[in-house]
Amino acid sequence: MGVVLNIENGKREPASIKDLIDLTAADMGRVNELILSKAGSDVEMIPEVANHLISSGGKRLRPMLTLAAAQMFGYAGEGHVKLATAVEFMHTATLLHDDVVDESGMRRGKKTARMIWGNQASVLVGDFLLGQAFRMMVDVGSLEALDILSSAASIIAEGEVMQLAAAKNLETTEDEHFAVIKAKTAALFSAAAEVGPVIAQATRNDRAALRSYGMNLGLAFQLIDDALDYGGTSKDLGKNVGDDFREGKVTLPVILAYRRGTKAERTFWKRAIEDNVTDDAGLEKAIGLMTRHGAIADTIGRARHFGEIARDALAPLEATPQKSALIDVIDFCISRVN
Repeated sequence: MGVVLNIENGKREPASIKDLIDLTAADMGRVNELILSKAGSDVEMIPEVANHLISSGGKRLRPMLTLAAAQMFGYAGEGHVKLATAVEFMHTATLLHDDVVDESGMRRGKKTARMIWGNQASVLVGDFLLGQAFRMMVDVGSLEALDILSSAASIIAEGEVMQLAAAKNLETTEDEHFAVIKAKTAALFSAAAEVGPVIAQATRNDRAALRSYGMNLGLAFQLIDDALDYGGTSKDLGKNVGDDFREGKVTLPVILAYRRGTKAERTFWKRAIEDNVTDDAGLEKAIGLMTRHGAIADTIGRARHFGEIARDALAPLEATPQKSALIDVIDFCISRVN
């Protein structure tokens, strides 16, 4: 799972999104131009803060999903470029807001915007980008696409509040955690994938397939991120390894290790997460407990489960290069832990 076997030479080839990048390259060039144009403002600080994050090396996976999904159903207009840009602005805005809420110091190997310009600037520039995103949605003229993306924006905000309400709560259940990541992360993946067939005027079944694909891909993506925080690298994560632990975040590996642990181990988790005793020795112990109780392995297992649901969602659709590339994305997301 997560790798492709090359039968001829017996070597494993890592899963890749190269086909997705190649298929969307021309449209992504236009998206990048539109990003630079729409992030501009006469207010000097706005492009400074926005470009700090926009230019910091993210894969731009979500807008590529929008472009590929529109191409998949033969869309020939200009709207998919504007919607893809709107999706990226929504994602960037949530990162700016997330870093303030989480008091994060690093993002994609660089200081977060809040560390350079402050919390107020980060929140307000995030709001500016959301405003620009909605202007582009309106420009496209599809009420259904506007409804899907605006609903996603509301759901993402709800997810943030749900996470805040559950902060440091070690009694959080697995179902409650899934509700948070479904809202915070998967909702935007789902909307990004669905608006492509919507503007291509695909059938209701086709739209539902891409919506389900995006939702389950987003769940898998976030669960792999949760696992990587305790066993990945800064390059894989786009942030420092152990940040979730240091910020006292109750992610799935923590939930599973806490529930499966002894009384003494649960005391450790309470001291670490609730009392914020999160030094390097604590992180090492946390990883040891997770390994002992299979918490990281089971988190990856659940991610693979959602990946298979995403794959099955696309199964009935006609074979196209875009469909194949979207399936590759599932393997790529999972393979980050290999």
